[in-house]
Amino acid sequence: MAPPNTDAIIQEIEKLNLQSIAREKGHYVVFPETKYPDLELFEHKDPGHRADPTKASILKHAEKVFDLTPNIGTEIHGLQLSALTDTQKDDLALLVAERGVVFFRDQDIDVYQGIEFIKHYGPPHIHNTFGHPEGLPEVHVVYFDTNTFKNYKSIGGVDFSLLVTGADGWHSDVTYENQPAGLTLLKIDTLPPTGGDTLWSSGYSAYDRLSPAFREFLEGLEAVHTGQQQVDEALRANHVLRRTVWTATHPVIRTHPVTGWKALFVQPGFTRSIVGLSKRESDLILKHLFEHIAGGVDFQVRFKWQENSVAVWDNRTTTHNAIFDYLQIGKRHGWRVTPQAEAPYFDPKSKSRKQDLEEKAAAAQA
Repeated sequence: MAPPNTDAIIQEIEKLNLQSIAREKGHYVVFPETKYPDLELFEHKDPGHRADPTKASILKHAEKVFDLTPNIGTEIHGLQLSALTDTQKDDLALLVAERGVVFFRDQDIDVYQGIEFIKHYGPPHIHNTFGHPEGLPEVHVVYFDTNTFKNYKSIGGVDFSLLVTGADGWHSDVTYENQPAGLTLLKIDTLPPTGGDTLWSSGYSAYDRLSPAFREFLEGLEAVHTGQQQVDEALRANHVLRRTVWTATHPVIRTHPVTGWKALFVQPGFTRSIVGLSKRESDLILKHLFEHIAGGVDFQVRFKWQENSVAVWDNRTTTHNAIFDYLQIGKRHGWRVTPQAEAPYFDPKSKSRKQDLEEKAAAAQA
C-alpha cells in the first residue's frame, strides 16, 4: 500500500483554527517586519459581468431567501459558501452588487477556504499596518474583549478616548488605496452574550436621498481618502509600515461597474477633504454627508450575528459600522478577507438605482 501523503497531512495539522485560538488565547495577531512593494494598478474584471441576471444558481438552490429591508440586505439559508461553484460565485457577485450585503448563517467555511473563495473576486488585500494570524497576512482579524479599553488606546486608527458617538465608526474598507476593496467576506465565530451587531448603509440610496441640485453639484467632484490615522497608530506601537502609499483620490459619486448605478462614496473613516474646495467648504459638505449616512435609517440594515454567520458585502457601494456595545461584558471574534477591485470612477451616463429600477418596472408594464 502506498504511504500517505505526508506533506498533505502536515499541512492539515498545521492549519490554524482561529476560533479556538481566540477563545483560548485572546488577542493573537502577529506583526512581522515584512514589507511589500507598493500596490500596482491592474485591470479588474468583475465576475458579476458573467452572472445570470436571474441569479438562478443561487436563488433556486437556496432553502430560503428574503430581503431584510427594501433598500439593502438579503439573507440566504441552505447554501454553504465553501461549496459554491464558480457559476454560483458569479451570481453571488451580482446579487451582492444589487443588494449591498448578503448574509449567510451556520457557515462551515474556514479561513483558508475564505482566502481561496475571495480570490474569485480579486487579489486579496494585505493591510498596510494591521496585525494578522501567523502566516496569513491576507487575513484581517476582528477581536475585541473586556480588556480592549485597558490594553489599547486605539484600534485601527480609532482613538477610543475621542470616540464621542458610534456614528464616527462608519467606513468602507481601505478606501485610501488606489484600487480599494470590492466584494468582501467576514465571518464572526465568537460573540458576547448580547450586542455586537453591525450596520450597513446603502450608498445607492444615500445618493438617491440627496436633492437633485446637490447630486448634480457632487457629481464629478473628487475626495481625498487617507489611512494616516492607522499609520500614526502603527508608528506609536513600533509596528512596521508595509508600504509607502496610504492616500488616494476618488470620485465623491461612484459608478458600480456591474449595476451601472451611482453611489455616494465618502465616509468618516477615511475621507478627509474634497478637492478644489476651501477647507471650510469641504468640511461643511463632508459633515453634512457623514450625518446623512449616519442618520439614514431608511437605507440601513442592522444584522444580529449568530456564531458562524457570514456577511458578504460590496465595499464599493456600502459603508458599515460595528457597534461596540459589548466591551464590558464579553468578547467578539471573527476574520475578514478583502479583495481589491477596480479604481473608483464616475460615469456621467450612469443612472441612480431608483431611476433604473423605475424605468425597468415601467418597461415591464408597457
